Amino acid sequence: MNKFYVLHSAEELRQRVHLTLSLDPHVGNRQVNFELINRDVLLTGTVRSYYQKQMAQESLRRVEGIDRVVNQLEVVRD
Repeated sequence: MNKFYVLHSAEELRQRVHLTLSLDPHVGNRQVNFELINRDVLLTGTVRSYYQKQMAQESLRRVEGIDRVVNQLEVVRD
């Protein structure tokens, strides 16, 4: 099966990524930042568990137009 992409502007894709992360209950209040590099998303910042780290990445899989998520979130336990 071939992947089909609808082309989105960089700003539209940035807004979709921001909205997805802010609405994710596992990630929304955390120190998670992202950078959009072409169609790749780089995640940086801190979360409290490996589960939250994984959920941040998984939530972005639903965003149409992203090629790859590079997850560099750091797990910091209080």
